[in-house]
Amino acid sequence: MTQRVALYPGTFDPITNGHVDIIGRAVKLVDKLVIGVAINEDKGPLFSLSERVSMVEAVAEALKTDTEIEVRPFDGLLMHFAEEIGASSIVRGLRAVSDFEYEFQMVGMNQRLNSEIETVFLMADPRHQAVASRLVKEIARLGGDVSAFVSPSVKNMLLEKFA
Repeated sequence: MTQRVALYPGTFDPITNGHVDIIGRAVKLVDKLVIGVAINEDKGPLFSLSERVSMVEAVAEALKTDTEIEVRPFDGLLMHFAEEIGASSIVRGLRAVSDFEYEFQMVGMNQRLNSEIETVFLMADPRHQAVASRLVKEIARLGGDVSAFVSPSVKNMLLEKFA
C-alpha cells in the first residue's frame, strides 16, 4: 500500500495554537505529515529559520501518534518541495474568507504546476480563527499576554525577543 504523505507549509513565525490545531487534525488523514518551514526572508521573520524549526519540532513532538511527523525547512517553489518529499496533498488552514481568496488563487496555480497533488483545506477551530502569527507578535511586542495563542515554550521565546 502506498504511504499517504501530506505537506503542511508555512512560515510559522511563530507557530500558534491555530497551526497546532491544523497539525493535530491533519495527522488523522495521512500516514506521514511533513511540516515545511518556509525560509521566506522576504517576510522578514522575527525568528531565525533554526528557531522556527525548533519551535515546530517541539510542538509537533506532543502531537505524534501512529502518523510520522517530519519538520523540514524549504526554500523555493512549494510544488517542487512537495514533489521532492513525495507528497500527494498539501494541507492548508483557513480562518476567514480573505484566506480563502488567497488560497483559491494558489490552488489554481499549483494545479497548473502539478495536477497530481491535491490541496486539502481544514477550517480553523472557531477558537483560533482570529489568531495570526503577525497579531501574536504585535501583542507580545506591546507587552500583552499571548498565553491563549501559543504554547508556553513559544511564549517564552517571544518574551525573550521583546525583552
